[in-house]
Amino acid sequence: MYEGAVQELIDELGRLPGVGPKSAQRIAFHILESDPDDMKKLATAIVTVKDRVKFCSVCGNVTEQETCSICRDPRRDPTMICVVEESKDVIAVERTRSFRGRYHVLGGAINPIAGIGPDQLRIRELLSRLSDEQISEIIIATDPNLEGEATATYLMRMLKTLGITVTRLASGLPVGGDLEYADEITLGRAFEGRRNMS
Repeated sequence: MYEGAVQELIDELGRLPGVGPKSAQRIAFHILESDPDDMKKLATAIVTVKDRVKFCSVCGNVTEQETCSICRDPRRDPTMICVVEESKDVIAVERTRSFRGRYHVLGGAINPIAGIGPDQLRIRELLSRLSDEQISEIIIATDPNLEGEATATYLMRMLKTLGITVTRLASGLPVGGDLEYADEITLGRAFEGRRNMS
């Protein structure tokens, strides 16, 4: 335990996701040892992002305007929506350059243990978009973990009655992976998602 401001900084840093007590202490001492001007720039950047950045009124992605650049882009296919958990997932999909539609960011995944149910996610906003826009396909791109699967299953059950094509991203073996190291669930999904090569 340190005195005053140092301990307060360590405590606050420790609240960040993925930052444990040791990492928080390391970061705090890095801040103490760094150039004051650099740390003022960091502090200003944090305050600025909290002041300027908000969520897109259409899709829920992060933006500094009312709507994000993807929703404003007329070149995007307005008939396809890729549903993701977080804004960082939008960036991951965009890096592939394989999807030219629009997005819907849920703001998380169903996780009863953490007290997150469908009402805490942006599912109502998705349903509203489906009634307002001409959507032909929803691509569910939630994480392939327990919470992501629960969210995908919930969405599929809810959306299948609307007459819109609902698809789920395939999951399976990574490129360069060895079969012997794949777990049973991943290998099973790879078999389920196999493609015809002839």
